[in-house]
Amino acid sequence: MPLGAAVCLLPVVSTGLALLAGLGVAMTVGNPFAGTTRKLTPRLLSLAVVGLGAGMDLGAVLSAGREGLGYTVVGIALCLVLGVGLARLLGVPRVTGLLISVGTAICGGSAIAAVVPVLRPQEHETSVALGTVFLLNAVALFVFPVVGHALGLTPHQFGLWCAMAIHDTSSVVGAALRYGPEALAVATPVKLARALWILPLTVGLAAWKRREGDAVTGKVRRPWFIAGFLGAAAVVTVFPALKPVGQGVAAVARQVLVVTLFLLGAGLTRDTLRAVGLRPLAQAVVLWLLMAGLCLGALRLGWVG
Repeated sequence: MPLGAAVCLLPVVSTGLALLAGLGVAMTVGNPFAGTTRKLTPRLLSLAVVGLGAGMDLGAVLSAGREGLGYTVVGIALCLVLGVGLARLLGVPRVTGLLISVGTAICGGSAIAAVVPVLRPQEHETSVALGTVFLLNAVALFVFPVVGHALGLTPHQFGLWCAMAIHDTSSVVGAALRYGPEALAVATPVKLARALWILPLTVGLAAWKRREGDAVTGKVRRPWFIAGFLGAAAVVTVFPALKPVGQGVAAVARQVLVVTLFLLGAGLTRDTLRAVGLRPLAQAVVLWLLMAGLCLGALRLGWVG
């Protein structure tokens, strides 16, 4: 495991290769550092996102964020409605279905982790939701760039599409990175603007649970790395002389993201796969395909972007 992570720091290792390597380790020899991996992965992702900000212009970041704001609100609301409806239709337990819907609507595992103190799911329900979302993230990292090139999407269009239709920030950034720097510059701020909705959604769910008479425990996780991303972009924009340094920091951050994807792959254990049932998986797949198809259709028709 440590050797694999170290190799992923080499510039020749891509995001897709790192993810496959992590999956290979998990499925063959297993991950003896599973607990450490789970703790380290979100921290590395946060650092990578902040570092990527050092390579971007703040004006372009804010412009992309504003552009994606309206799409984000509509997309989150539509995804939650469709997700809850699919869960009922397929007979998925309410909490499991809601976790999958929240993870699809906002930012995958981060959103699921944020609402756990509010919804108080059983451990297996959380594992099922995280497992289904992670599987689809892995698929998206490889499939989205292929579809984007096949359909002739511009980097701008692709950046918007993957930011709106891929679950986790890691896979959004990874897919956009494979498509090119322009796609990455669009996808990252739009995805982070989407991640900001973790807080209001969690507060809303907490109010709903209290109205039903249920207790709410734990603290809401706030996505502070978004402020770090904007701060890094602001520094290199206000002080242009620091741009070469910022580009170096961003290059390091891209390789840290590669390591993060390796660790994500290594976190997909056999136990996680066994926990994923057919009905939750069906809900997650259908919901994801619906949202990806709707977003792509809106882009092709010129309604978005």
